[in-house]
Amino acid sequence: ITVLGYDEFVPPANASGPSGFLVRPDGHFSFPLIGEVAVQGLTAGQLTEVLRTRLSEYLIDPKVTVNLAKLGGTRVYVLGEVARPGSYEIEKAHNLLDAVTAAGGPTKDGAKRNVYIVRRSKPNEYQKVNLLAILKKGDQSQNVPLGEGDAVYLTSNGRINFATDIMPFITATYYIDYIGNRK
Repeated sequence: ITVLGYDEFVPPANASGPSGFLVRPDGHFSFPLIGEVAVQGLTAGQLTEVLRTRLSEYLIDPKVTVNLAKLGGTRVYVLGEVARPGSYEIEKAHNLLDAVTAAGGPTKDGAKRNVYIVRRSKPNEYQKVNLLAILKKGDQSQNVPLGEGDAVYLTSNGRINFATDIMPFITATYYIDYIGNRK
């Protein structure tokens, strides 16, 4: 946000990014001289007009410019059979594919046909989606949008891995039989 001729309204740049005002989770930010400003639901043009009107009480015909440095991200949780389960802030489209990609994609044991989404707003309900339909067929109807606090869970495909699931039992049986025959 700049006000022509009033550089003192621009916060200095810091190490974490360009100069600007950070909108808090409550949809407000604090601007010099006028205090708290609500921005939730406003376009950049609407915010420009709000600031110009409020600054007009103190300045003569203020020239205000608003530029968005970064759109806010959506925090989602990706759990289960993904490479890196955890919480992720996804930007831009805020959809299933973005979230799973942020978590490193499904593991080899991930059941891509059985992906569950639990909405923060409806924690006792879930939505089942087919990630494989997105990946193989490009079915964007399965690439559902995600909201703040939603959780994505990839189930296990239930396949048996011979090396890790069967071989230890065969080896143990062999050793028990070997020990029993030595007596």
